[in-house]
Amino acid sequence: MRPTAASLAVLALLAGCGPKTLALPEDATQRAATCGVVAAADARKGSDVRAKLGFEDQSRILHYALLEGAAGDSFDKNRAATVANAMPALGDSVTTGKWESLKPACAAAYPVTAVAGAKPLPEDRLTARLGCDGLAQFMTSALREDEANYIDRIRALDDMQRAIDAEVGPTLKARGITPEQSIETTNKAVAQLVNLGPPHLVLDRCVAAFGAQRG
Repeated sequence: MRPTAASLAVLALLAGCGPKTLALPEDATQRAATCGVVAAADARKGSDVRAKLGFEDQSRILHYALLEGAAGDSFDKNRAATVANAMPALGDSVTTGKWESLKPACAAAYPVTAVAGAKPLPEDRLTARLGCDGLAQFMTSALREDEANYIDRIRALDDMQRAIDAEVGPTLKARGITPEQSIETTNKAVAQLVNLGPPHLVLDRCVAAFGAQRG
């Protein structure tokens, strides 16, 4: 697979000598993917590059993909997946250069990634449930291959999703929302939650509100 013009531009900037000011790619997908790689490099700083990253670190990396997927008022999981899939191809071109100088640019481009906490869930219970369900689905799908490394977190999210699924159907029906309309309703809800803060912190709120133990 040939590198894109955007990734080559990043590589050229990073490979240059002297104290050059680095810039993120203009392409939205490449920009989000580059910031994801920067987040991964930051998480691995000072540790074994082969070590498995924790759920929180993976959450901060995938947040950039989620934010690009939620660039409008409706979440597009395919767009988010495109960003996540672009990260490995950009890895070496970013991390072999002065990647740390890109951290301020990433924080400026995606300010919600730099917050310390997460805002409260939407007051509307259906919106919160659908958003939690969709966000959990994306995160568990992205990390399912390495499920053993995050087993407790993923089990809690799986349990929460089952609890939500058992309750949300009647609510949708009562509001006159058809199965077809529920897809867009869910995507809009996910877009809201993605912008509340780091996914792992938002999901902590979700589990506390809708986890199986709460019914």
